[in-house]
Amino acid sequence: MSESVYKIVELVGTSDTSWEDAAKSAVQQAAKSLRHLRIAEVTKLDMKVDNNNVVAYRARVNVSFKFEGE
Repeated sequence: MSESVYKIVELVGTSDTSWEDAAKSAVQQAAKSLRHLRIAEVTKLDMKVDNNNVVAYRARVNVSFKFEGE
């Protein structure tokens, strides 16, 4: 049986419209430089507030990908 190792990185995605878009943005950006993405877990949600208005949504996302060692 083949065994695999996965690495986890923490990312923060942002969006002007929603937490869902913020999380999706983080995963899409990670996919540009990481291969074999497996799982994305949203670990924290918050908002940026300016002058009593929500101006941005932020999602902290842990993304795992298959680790390819030497």
